[in-house]
Amino acid sequence: MDLTRVTWRKSSRSGSSGNCVEVATPPQAVMVRDSKDRQGPVLSFNADRWAGFVQGIKAGNFDA
Repeated sequence: MDLTRVTWRKSSRSGSSGNCVEVATPPQAVMVRDSKDRQGPVLSFNADRWAGFVQGIKAGNFDA
């Protein structure tokens, strides 16, 4: 996929330090990247996997 044509949005929870993620939603995918490393790796989810991931976050499944 050509990522130069993807529109990225920064998290609304981003602090002034810049420690945050950016999300893009091209057709058939949800993509996530580190805003400090825009040329770095990109995680890509289909809609069902993304919904499960978000549901897990809201349930606190990833809290340490």
